[in-house]
Amino acid sequence: MANFIPKQYKKEPILIRIDFEKLEKVDKFAGIYHVSRSEFISQCIDYALDHIPELQKEAAEE
Repeated sequence: MANFIPKQYKKEPILIRIDFEKLEKVDKFAGIYHVSRSEFISQCIDYALDHIPELQKEAAEE
């Protein structure tokens, strides 16, 4: 599995709801990687989507 390396880039603004404990972890790691909370969450989603087995199988078939 590839390592997760956050980087800065722009995305469409949205609103999400997240429990406080997860938000604390997000803020901690966003600070470690020197990216915004939003950028960190977006990149976590990208990473997760890139590693879902069903989606990897679809990409391989294309």
